[in-house]
Amino acid sequence: MNVLAVFIGGGIGSLLRYFLGTVFQKSNLTLPIATLLANVLACFVFALSMKFLSQKFDDNQNLKLFLFTGICGGLSTFSTFGFETFKLIKQGNIEWAIANVLISLLLCITLFFVFAQKSTD
Repeated sequence: MNVLAVFIGGGIGSLLRYFLGTVFQKSNLTLPIATLLANVLACFVFALSMKFLSQKFDDNQNLKLFLFTGICGGLSTFSTFGFETFKLIKQGNIEWAIANVLISLLLCITLFFVFAQKSTD
């Protein structure tokens, strides 16, 4: 049952990631916005789930695996984040690479401070 929860959640997260990519594929922005949004959205879902469903996770391991490992894991994309930041550096867009790293980290970590802090105390 655990594997099925991760499989279904991962499929949903991956499809969300794919659709974000298609929406922003023709973007002229230097910043890789689809990856940024995918990672921020995954952290948002993770943090909100921790805040509002933390008691349910104690009783339901499948829900935890479905949301965190499945949906958030399939939606977030650290490898693409790393590659796109690498490409920005190779293209000489050092400022955009630094901005990408800082914006991504600050937004994602801030979401946990805003939404999930009490559930991890």
